[in-house]
Amino acid sequence: MTDLSTTYMGLALRNPLVASPSPLSYTLDGVRRLADGGVGAIVLFSLFEEQLREQTARAIGLVEQTAESFPEALSYFPSVAEEDGSPRAYLTLLERAAGSVEIPVIASLNGVTPEGWTEYARAMQDAGAAAIELNIYYLPGDPAISGRDVEHRHVDVLEQVKAEVSVPVAVKLTPYFSSTGEIALRLDEAGADALVLFNRFLQPDIDPEQLAVLPRVNLSSPADARLARTWIALLRGRVTASLAATSGVEVPADLARYLLAGADVVMTTSALLRHGPSYAADLLGGLRSWMSRKGFESVAEFRGLFAVPGDADAAAYERSSYVTAMRAANAGAYNPW
Repeated sequence: MTDLSTTYMGLALRNPLVASPSPLSYTLDGVRRLADGGVGAIVLFSLFEEQLREQTARAIGLVEQTAESFPEALSYFPSVAEEDGSPRAYLTLLERAAGSVEIPVIASLNGVTPEGWTEYARAMQDAGAAAIELNIYYLPGDPAISGRDVEHRHVDVLEQVKAEVSVPVAVKLTPYFSSTGEIALRLDEAGADALVLFNRFLQPDIDPEQLAVLPRVNLSSPADARLARTWIALLRGRVTASLAATSGVEVPADLARYLLAGADVVMTTSALLRHGPSYAADLLGGLRSWMSRKGFESVAEFRGLFAVPGDADAAAYERSSYVTAMRAANAGAYNPW
């Protein structure tokens, strides 16, 4: 009997497949369907501070308008404003989800201000979150912002949140740092319990007929996994934080590839959106079959089998792999198509 159990940020999981943030977790029924599908943990959709600010502004405007016309209605509308302008709906869902499924439910926070990060992180912990994933979606559009400033922002956010909560905290990274390895090490030293590789920025397109910019977030494909696998293989054994892979999971072999590279857990949104929450059972069943064929009885036996050795010169290792691949391509032994 193959053992799929694993540990992520100190949390015991029944298997390494984690449902990452998606519309599937917008409702309690969706959370239950994901759990019934077999995933080892669920990361709820992100709570965005900007959205809460907009709700608060609209609610305050409603109260002020009503006060001018119908002062007696103030006894009613302030409670509506408080409800609409707070993360109450998210926290209620989080609390109910944590109490309804037997797997860890991880909250996802996308803040802006220092107060927003810490205030909502505490609220998430109080609502029963097993851990908190910091979705630091920060794209420096101002060319004057230095790369070091961007890095400091990530470390500062992590340190502020870690000072306020006792549950594990993960940081979801992008691959666009000048030195991805260094920021990973800095976050690890700052206390990150996990690094999630990688976040995907919004990449808008242009419609030349409508003369409009189209904001789009496309579902990932298996090709998107290569960059994350490369960095997971490089970081395995070099950081104490857990490593979570995300993007590019479509078939059971994608799970195996990430685990062989050194991932502690493998997250997916696209596959579950395409095929439904029950597809988790197919992915895990395929992983079990592969493990049986290869003679592995547990995930621990093969995790990190193809990680870059801890005592190796990582840069030289990658250079050697690159040269080997280019030689094979030039010799006609490699066909990317």
